[in-house]
Amino acid sequence: MEDIRISRRAWLMGAGAVAAWSASPARALLAQAGDRLPASVEALIGQMTVEEKCGQLTLMAAAWAGGAANALNPISATATFDEQLAQVRTGRLTGVFNGNGAEMARRMQTVAMREQRLKVPLLFAADIIHGFRTVFPMPLAEAGSFDADLAERTARAAAVEASAAGIDWTFAPMVDIARDQRWGRGIEGAGEDLLLGKVMADARVRGFQGRRGLTADDAVAACAKHFAAYGAAEAGLDYNTVDISERTLRETYFPPFQSAFAAGAPTTMASFNELSGVPATANPWLLDTILRKEWGFGGLVVSDYTGDEELIAHGFAADAREATKLAFLAGVDMSMQSGFYIKHLPDLVAKGEVPMARLDQAVRRVLALKAQLGLFDDPFRRIDPRREKQRVRTAAHLKLSREAGARSIVMLKNDGDLLPLAKSGKKIALIGPFVQGQRELIGTWNVYGSDAEAVDLLTGVRAAVTDPSLVTAVDGSGITDAIPGGIEAAVIAASQADVVLLAIGESQRMSGEAQSRVDIGIPQAQLDLAQAVLATGKPTVVLLRNGRAMVLEKPVLDARAILVTWFLGSQSGPATADILFGDMSPSARLPVSFPYSTGQQPYYYAHKTTGRPNPPGPLAEYKARYREGPSAARFPFGHGLTYGRIAYSDLDLGGGRLNTDGALKVRARITNSGTRAATEVVQLYIHDVAASITRPVRELKAFQRVALAPGESKIVEFTLRADDLRFIGTQNRPTVEPGSFRIWVAPSAEADGVNGSFVLA
Repeated sequence: MEDIRISRRAWLMGAGAVAAWSASPARALLAQAGDRLPASVEALIGQMTVEEKCGQLTLMAAAWAGGAANALNPISATATFDEQLAQVRTGRLTGVFNGNGAEMARRMQTVAMREQRLKVPLLFAADIIHGFRTVFPMPLAEAGSFDADLAERTARAAAVEASAAGIDWTFAPMVDIARDQRWGRGIEGAGEDLLLGKVMADARVRGFQGRRGLTADDAVAACAKHFAAYGAAEAGLDYNTVDISERTLRETYFPPFQSAFAAGAPTTMASFNELSGVPATANPWLLDTILRKEWGFGGLVVSDYTGDEELIAHGFAADAREATKLAFLAGVDMSMQSGFYIKHLPDLVAKGEVPMARLDQAVRRVLALKAQLGLFDDPFRRIDPRREKQRVRTAAHLKLSREAGARSIVMLKNDGDLLPLAKSGKKIALIGPFVQGQRELIGTWNVYGSDAEAVDLLTGVRAAVTDPSLVTAVDGSGITDAIPGGIEAAVIAASQADVVLLAIGESQRMSGEAQSRVDIGIPQAQLDLAQAVLATGKPTVVLLRNGRAMVLEKPVLDARAILVTWFLGSQSGPATADILFGDMSPSARLPVSFPYSTGQQPYYYAHKTTGRPNPPGPLAEYKARYREGPSAARFPFGHGLTYGRIAYSDLDLGGGRLNTDGALKVRARITNSGTRAATEVVQLYIHDVAASITRPVRELKAFQRVALAPGESKIVEFTLRADDLRFIGTQNRPTVEPGSFRIWVAPSAEADGVNGSFVLA
């Protein structure tokens, strides 16, 4: 009976999907893609066999790939390189991803152009998440710069290098909002905030694709991922169920995708997770109703790695054939890695279960992307082994990596102005599992860069000081395990030093895909090391290595200074030294809230008040708080110190009245009374006091990076319009409602700064 039930369900869903697709405005969708196709390319569709069409929808991992690429995805059957060349000859493969450079691409493309019947160029894709051979800070770290220009420049450099190696398409940027720090994959995004997520999505798309159009030989097509709400996985467990309201989707998780598409991203990737019971990879509401009909997206949808195959494990499809049908009719144009489309679509089309028009539509979208990339005009435009050597790891790119690294470091604490350190006359002890060696530097999800080409902390510090012999280094402990005699050696080194740099935190493998954690604290072996080092009484700077927000407790909080140094890439050591010794002033801010406890997760600043908020002051009974602590962050979103002394004053809201068709000028004075130059990230937050849908306690609406010389004061001005106050109201429609609003111009999401109120009339 069970098999009959599943079979009947499959028949009903299949028939319903075909009917729904047939009733959709297919001709309009076809025209969107067709308008971008030259007549000669359009004519190819009519010449293709069904199997050749399905080949255009089949993307596989490159058989000729490096060890890093093989390690980053689950083990699955992969053809040999000769077998993939045979698939190219017969038109059964649209391209490969994470391959081994320009020479591999040249050999494959040559076969396509000389030996394939229709000579359709191949598409070469890769995971270029935060750099190619020159590695930049992880995206979450770089988001802390609150600098769209920096994000665009690093994405541009990554594209210049990747395109020189034959790559046409990158599976980036990840634009998922991540509000549970147990989820390791938040390291690939921009953190917890909607505005920052939108700004970074836009910047990274523009950087990857460049300003000269996708036909430029240094442009790569962007892919906004993962559509949608991958970052909302229950309990922060990767790949887990997502069950949230349509309002939350529209208000929080959809907008960064819309920003990426507005910036020109021609592709998107369906997410692994189910969404309110229906996996995203087979979700017609998500991939057709919202993406196609409502937003008018005419580009390509690709599955994530074996995403269509995973419909079976989800319990949504009975077998591979049904999984193929459900994913394809829902709107997934291209299948990655499972091979399901080339295996099962021909028979589904032959039996009338998938309309030929839907198959042609998907093929047209693939060919449109190839045409946009200029591959029909010159299939080898990005394939040049000589150019590959010239464009990678250039002096300019390494300089940019160092700049981006320094501008991503967040200073949480600096008691007594311990930092910056003097470059001479001081004995410095570097202690911890992250102080030396070409390891744990570049972070997760880098296919082509390596720690072996990165610069470690010890090298960076010794290069910065006048007498390198005064710098010593001791590991003290492993990342999760004690080292025999390690703490004793660390205590001796600390006792003999004038200042200690204690580098502790997470390994690269503790963040990233499939690296969810039940405890986001520092491993006990390192806490024991920190306890012993701090007991010496020597001034200590904690250099936190991490890929997520972390719980910081004693003894770490007893350190005089704390820097969040993330995974900074190729120039990790020099970038950190630039901040430590004052060659650059820290200017980054936290893109995620650092909680008091793991048990607070998911925690994010833009939460609701509830009907029983705890009043200011001590914890009260029968209020929305935990027994053990406040419903707040230890270090909130937006927090970060500088080497200046920054004060906020003189809030000016004009008349405090905003008309629906007007603008409100918001001004505040920002003063640096210190003796060092500083860059302050000035943030504007609002709270809608009473609305038809309850609103968050604060929402970031604008920010500015403001450079201040010692003793300088500047008036910072923001412009608020009614549209900035828009939210998703009843009926899940955007609305703006008159009423009272609180406003803060402040250095973080939980700081008072200067604040007041205004009225929207």
